[in-house]
Amino acid sequence: MRGSAAPGVRAELAASVDPGAVPAVVLINPNTSTDTTAMMTAIARRTLGPLVRGVTVARGPRMLTDPAALPAAAPEVVAAGRRALASGTCRALLVAAFGDPGLAELRALSLASARGPVPVVGIGEAALLEAAASGRSFGIATTTPLLAGAVVERVAALGLSDRFTGLRLTEGDPQALSADPESLRESLARAVQECVVRDGARAVVIGGGPLGEAAESLRARFETPVIAPIPAACRRLAKLLDPWREGNTPR
Repeated sequence: MRGSAAPGVRAELAASVDPGAVPAVVLINPNTSTDTTAMMTAIARRTLGPLVRGVTVARGPRMLTDPAALPAAAPEVVAAGRRALASGTCRALLVAAFGDPGLAELRALSLASARGPVPVVGIGEAALLEAAASGRSFGIATTTPLLAGAVVERVAALGLSDRFTGLRLTEGDPQALSADPESLRESLARAVQECVVRDGARAVVIGGGPLGEAAESLRARFETPVIAPIPAACRRLAKLLDPWREGNTPR
């Protein structure tokens, strides 16, 4: 689906937003790197079209690499989402970190919004659900060893442990890898290969929003599906937008 929007989504979003208004889908980056926000927003626009606006949280780390970072990021994500919902032009919210910080709180805020609720999607949840669809076994390849426990807990919370073949990690410092795109791609490629060959995964999720471009580039290198989390979230969001217009409650 890369490079094209889901049927009708571009037209519907364009029709629902005044020309001078902010874009309809608000992508919230839970880390403070504006470069990462721009990269993830560009990836989201490949699926949902140009009406995606990236928002960077006001405070926090430049990369979420340890367990304390996720709960610390959640209030900033919620604050950004609250502002977007109050604007009256937000058609959907997308939480762009693999740990989905603040996702549950944003869904509650959305449902209680005086302006009416909108779909709220997290890239971690969306990618894991897509990978595990139809009972498929899946692994996760990522760069953050300190978050391994949190990732496994997230898989369990979604009820997917029976399909999870395990987590494979890259070597080296996560932030140093992120600063070297070629090394990042090759390190992730090795982790994906281990998920497939050693663990028997039939799909592999790339665990991280800042890994978005690397995830996209790896899709063509493997016969086994490689699930890039931002496009997975956009695909899920596109499915939610159509029934939402008919009055159904989004997840």
